[in-house]
Amino acid sequence: MKVLVESYISDGLPVGSKALVESSGLKVSPATVRNVMSDLEKMGLIHAPHTSAGRIPTVQGYRLFVDSLLSVKQPDQALLKQVASHIKDSDEQSKILENATDTLSGMTQMAGLLVLPKKELVALIQVEFIPLSNKRILAILVQSDNEVQNRVLQVERDFSPAQLQQMSNYLNTFLAGKSIKDVCQTLLQEMDNTREKMNDMMRSAIQMASHAFAEHHEDRDDFMISGETNLMQYNDISDMDKMRQLFEAFHEKQHILSLLNQVSDADGVKLFIGQESGYGPLDDCSVVAAPYKIEGQSMGVLGVIGPTRMAYDKVIPIVDLTAKLLSSALNHEN
Repeated sequence: MKVLVESYISDGLPVGSKALVESSGLKVSPATVRNVMSDLEKMGLIHAPHTSAGRIPTVQGYRLFVDSLLSVKQPDQALLKQVASHIKDSDEQSKILENATDTLSGMTQMAGLLVLPKKELVALIQVEFIPLSNKRILAILVQSDNEVQNRVLQVERDFSPAQLQQMSNYLNTFLAGKSIKDVCQTLLQEMDNTREKMNDMMRSAIQMASHAFAEHHEDRDDFMISGETNLMQYNDISDMDKMRQLFEAFHEKQHILSLLNQVSDADGVKLFIGQESGYGPLDDCSVVAAPYKIEGQSMGVLGVIGPTRMAYDKVIPIVDLTAKLLSSALNHEN
């Protein structure tokens, strides 16, 4: 089985009994191999794509190969240094994440995907308000993921720098350190529970913070993708209808994001081979993904999408390496 899968991955051609005897080096007859192949076919591990004598792996065959027969090739030190250097080629978190996706895509020649850090896990460090002209306020939101978000808010009246500093101090006393999700809930509770007791400054501060975080919640994509056109080089999925469905899935995002989120709590690399994804456009694809972490907590997922006929022995360790180096880069930033 191992030789058959490796042979098919290598050249993409159905594998016959004679070819298996020659490539395996076993001292058995083609007839014996044909009998074994017949048994494997009955077990649902291989099948004939057409009337020729050759066989190719099924999804179940690939799964057996990956789980029990695969010999993973660990990246060498030179590759490790190259990937680490590329990922850390910036001090901005958004660029580090983009570099990781580009690196993964370039190394595998497949589509690289990265689920951005979950907003509910990102904590607020500080809120600052700066006065602008024409009754506008610049809200600066500093987050635990080293992102700084700026929002221009239109307000009903002008505020002095001293008043805005007082508002910032007031908000930071009970918002700093909370997750972004908890911040939004806290602001709503403050408005509902203490409306009668609030003075004008407190009410204005909470209203401005609520507007700032409402906009902040809407402006971020769920994941980034790189190198999707790489997939057009693979005959297995280059059929125009399949490619169209795949690119529509990338654009629609929801199902792929849901699939990748299943990996967020995984211990290392996780694979979805063909129909295992449960999503039609990925029936002829495999997804290899792993979580990346900050201070031991899973923040997102990165991985690749490619044909089921991929070099799993090379792709799996590359995804694993990239996830670990990305985690290292992000932890260094923090």
